Amino acid sequence: MEHSKPPAAQFPKADKKESGSGDASSAFNGHFAGPVKRTGAPAADRPAPSASASVMESWKEERTRSVEDNEMSLPSLAAAYTTILRGLGEDPQRQGLLKTPWRAATAMQFFTKGYQEKIIDVLNDAIFDEDHDEMVIVKDIDMFSMCEHHLVPIFGRVHIGYLPNKRVLGLSKLARIVEIYSRRLQVQERLTKQIAVAITEALQPTGVGVVIEATHMCMVMRGVQKMNSKTVTSTMLGVFREDPKTRDEFLTLIRS
Repeated sequence: MEHSKPPAAQFPKADKKESGSGDASSAFNGHFAGPVKRTGAPAADRPAPSASASVMESWKEERTRSVEDNEMSLPSLAAAYTTILRGLGEDPQRQGLLKTPWRAATAMQFFTKGYQEKIIDVLNDAIFDEDHDEMVIVKDIDMFSMCEHHLVPIFGRVHIGYLPNKRVLGLSKLARIVEIYSRRLQVQERLTKQIAVAITEALQPTGVGVVIEATHMCMVMRGVQKMNSKTVTSTMLGVFREDPKTRDEFLTLIRS
């Protein structure tokens, strides 16, 4: 089918929040707009992105955690898990729990390894000039994340579609984008938008659609304890938002 192509000016752009107090913790799409305080390498080796940088360049910004940070923070994380075990009434010195704090700390670092990665590292060599303007869809991408409210798992599937604008992305890189943003403390609504915005910023396609279907263990293991509940979120940008026929085609294809 033919798709109308809106001019580039019609692309939705995520708002870049201004902070009157100059708060360095403000972030866009998971990337900090100001410098991140870290121990390790000198600040001169980690130039902070300019506050006036274009929103379309935010996908290239600095990672917020490094492998060196992991090594330095592991003892304090393990100590925190030891405190948690004591607070639960357990004995951290009993045989089954002796190595649990270190195992749990290492696991938590893996669950949140998305903070160590930059989108540009994944996409820089996988964007290709191609005269293709039909819909590209990768669906049923497995996703694992952590609820930032309860620190319990979120898991499900991600469906991504986009209409190229003279450039295409290596298909496996769509799954890598999902991995980078899902391996952080998240809420599903933000995760959905971050994936869509990252693809838009990197490719500047005619449109992008992202749908996530996920199970939240904070609703299954605790609280309302609804075993079969699923949460579905979507973000539609460009022609996917503006053209109902394009949006319907995408939603039909991911359900087939």
